[in-house]
Amino acid sequence: MSDSSPTSSPAPAPVPASGTAGRPAVVLDIWCELQCPDCRTALDDLRALRERYGDRLEPRLRHFPLEKHKHAFAAAQAAEEALEQGQGWPYIEAVLGRAEELDRGGEPLLVEIARELGLDAEEFDTALIDGRHILIVDADQAEGKAIGVTGTPTYVIGGERLDGGKSQEGLRERIEEIADRLLAEQV
Repeated sequence: MSDSSPTSSPAPAPVPASGTAGRPAVVLDIWCELQCPDCRTALDDLRALRERYGDRLEPRLRHFPLEKHKHAFAAAQAAEEALEQGQGWPYIEAVLGRAEELDRGGEPLLVEIARELGLDAEEFDTALIDGRHILIVDADQAEGKAIGVTGTPTYVIGGERLDGGKSQEGLRERIEEIADRLLAEQV
């Protein structure tokens, strides 16, 4: 999953980024799990990065559901359905905001959140049953494992992997350093 803004709908990951004046945006891949409290905390950093860089930075949410959270895989699939319905980031933020509740509420909560956002809740329910988004989630997870992702959130920018699962402290500043360097190289 990809996005040009944590407050707008994500676009599929393979779509090339387009920054200001036709220059490509710097891509920030974020391996995330929607039951992860650290990922919820990371939203503040993503908002700040988006505010600073606008369309010069393309945050792309990548799914990395962890086995310790029994509804994370379903939540990743639901996020893909929200993307298809044009409300990817609002849905992701809503689910992350209720991560603790998701452990108790499971898939019915995912559908309820969709309904609350005005999305087609019946289609969410059907998507979770028929598994139409499983391949996207599996591909993200496989790619994450291949590059050494072990926890969430994990960021990749400019070929550098930054592990936010251990601590978010200093990561936004490091991402800014790398983004500034990459943007300066484009000029």
